[in-house]
Amino acid sequence: MKRLLSILLCICMLFSLAACGKQSADPAELKKLVIWHDKEDAVISALENYLQAAVPELDITFEKKTSLTDSLKLVGNDPTAAPDMFIFAHDKIGVFAEMGILAPVSPLLEEGALENYLPMTLEAATYKETLYQLPLYFETLLFMYNRRYMQDDEVPATTDELLKYMENNTGRGRYGFVEQHSTAYYSAAWIHGFGGSIIDDTGTPFPDAQAVKDALRYHAKFVALMPGETEYNTVNTLFLEGKADATIGGPWMVPSARAAEIDLGIAPMPIVNSTGKALAPYSGVQGIHVLKFAAEKKEAAVKQLLAALTSPEIGIDLALASGCAPANGLCYDDVRVANDEMVQSMRTTAEIAVPMPNIPEMDVMWTVMDNLLTDVNLSGKDIDDSFDAALTQANQLISAMK
Repeated sequence: MKRLLSILLCICMLFSLAACGKQSADPAELKKLVIWHDKEDAVISALENYLQAAVPELDITFEKKTSLTDSLKLVGNDPTAAPDMFIFAHDKIGVFAEMGILAPVSPLLEEGALENYLPMTLEAATYKETLYQLPLYFETLLFMYNRRYMQDDEVPATTDELLKYMENNTGRGRYGFVEQHSTAYYSAAWIHGFGGSIIDDTGTPFPDAQAVKDALRYHAKFVALMPGETEYNTVNTLFLEGKADATIGGPWMVPSARAAEIDLGIAPMPIVNSTGKALAPYSGVQGIHVLKFAAEKKEAAVKQLLAALTSPEIGIDLALASGCAPANGLCYDDVRVANDEMVQSMRTTAEIAVPMPNIPEMDVMWTVMDNLLTDVNLSGKDIDDSFDAALTQANQLISAMK
């Protein structure tokens, strides 16, 4: 009797497993893809409209998350709670790759799908020689000026020329040039212009100490001619109210400048006289990432979606909808994209821009760098002493991560 019960129990378990397998293989379920994001409505609307036409057989749901990285850290390894894919900047790739939740993207793409992509975007999407993101578009800082005060033939080609312009046009509540000079994201352009970096690919902070110190000393001349308060709102307001002739800011400032009826000009980044290198800002590459379990269980749908997103058409749609600079170089052949001054300026800047580091160690360097800039630019502390303290702090924080 016990033997018979055991046989019946085994048969029931087999039927149950077969039923579960059949349920997981439901074709309709395998075509459902949930994508998390934190993007503006215009970007998601463009993606939704394009994908509805390009892959109508897929059931795609976009879900907005205000704290996407924190949410993924909590549920990234749980297929029942995590999304199938997510759209986010490239700089957290290292964190998620080390968590083991990301699938390499290259095996999911058709051969040659990336041959027309801008090299900078693919560099940004790569961590430890593995591509973990399909780039969609990118952002860089831009040198912007108000033609009411700075004429086209006055735009500084070099940093020395910019400094001279500031000296001649700063005073009585007006500034020749403003920027968020004590924020790591903005100051990085000056460090790169001197051949330095905040951190290298191996996780070593300030690999060229002298270059960083030289950049800080030189940049201090410019900081002295700018307001001490460098919050985004302060810099933005000064430029939009015509109290600053020029600024280095992101593309997100352009709609406000145009709404304020500023005769906006966008120019190449000035070249540092002593190095011959241009101020090279960080770039942020926005793209789609695939969760490992989705790549395994919904491979066909994932491949279909990624194939659709490699078409130049979606890059063009994003450029027209939100001023995004496409990652696919073919998009710039479209006359409408070619005629967009802001997008084309970012395309040009992409030649010199440095992708934000995507290694986990960079998380602590934002704080270290901000503290260093505060000490040097706002508190007037000695550059050598402040740098040494920052380097010590960086090494301690990075060691604690291991």
